[in-house]
Amino acid sequence: MKVISAGGVVYRKNGTALEIQLIRDRFGKMTLAKGKMEPGETVEETALREIAEETGIIGRIIKPLSIVSYVDHVNGPEPIDKEAHYYLVEATGGVMKAQIEEIDGVGWYPPMEALKLQQESGYGNNDGVVQQALTELGIHS
Repeated sequence: MKVISAGGVVYRKNGTALEIQLIRDRFGKMTLAKGKMEPGETVEETALREIAEETGIIGRIIKPLSIVSYVDHVNGPEPIDKEAHYYLVEATGGVMKAQIEEIDGVGWYPPMEALKLQQESGYGNNDGVVQQALTELGIHS
């Protein structure tokens, strides 16, 4: 069985500064908003819905980034194949508020701080996604 989810690297301009959104999940990891695709949704619709549900932020997809495949051993005796589709998403509205049923927190970070948090406190398979988003935004580490 394969479970497909989607989310994104959300960014905004705050004055002249660029900021990247990260969430702290219920396991204490810094990561990207994402969630499972629902019947009848496109992957893009899933990404935008999950970002809005988890963080309160409305966005628009700028471009696809990466598809990360992995095996989840957490939810039961059988491993589950998972595929997460990530997009570069520009924040266009909404009010940031963590969905406390799903995540522990959400915040905006300067690009290099976001990358450092991801690398030090996130899931390793997302490091390349955040790096790719920064490159697309013209930020080079």
